[in-house]
Amino acid sequence: MTVRPATEADLPALADLAARTFPLACPPDMPEASMTAFVAEHLSLERFAQYLAHEVAEVLVAEDDGVLTGYTLTFAREPYDDHLASLVRLRPTVELSKCYADPTAHGTGVAARLMEAVVESARAAGAASVWLGVNGRNARAQRFYAKQGFEVVGERRFVVGAHTEDDLVLERQLA
Repeated sequence: MTVRPATEADLPALADLAARTFPLACPPDMPEASMTAFVAEHLSLERFAQYLAHEVAEVLVAEDDGVLTGYTLTFAREPYDDHLASLVRLRPTVELSKCYADPTAHGTGVAARLMEAVVESARAAGAASVWLGVNGRNARAQRFYAKQGFEVVGERRFVVGAHTEDDLVLERQLA
């Protein structure tokens, strides 16, 4: 397995992977129309092309035998609203916006390898912390992030299409 920065050549497979994996992080009662709207707005091929061109964004992919098995999307910037800025304790910081593994890769260590790469990149950029939001009902993801050294620092509301969810905000100190 290789973890590397995404390229334009990865865009079709990346958008497909994102569309298949995003629903895995959503609660079972999340309306399909809300998930579809979120994917269309934030995880399309065109949006990933914008992320690749954005100066503070980084998209990493995990690849196994030429097949993408996971990805992350990070932003090296201040939290995007005052509430989040009040929760995140350490600066400078990097937001881990997306961290997903293909279901066929669950249990293979792909997510942990992606997280290692995110932390290495954040440290290299001089960040003091990495923060993220995770659905409050996604126990599996919460266990993974706890194993990766993240701690709950608060809560936020997260909009998925026409649906609003309660997320936990987690932060990991890098020093």
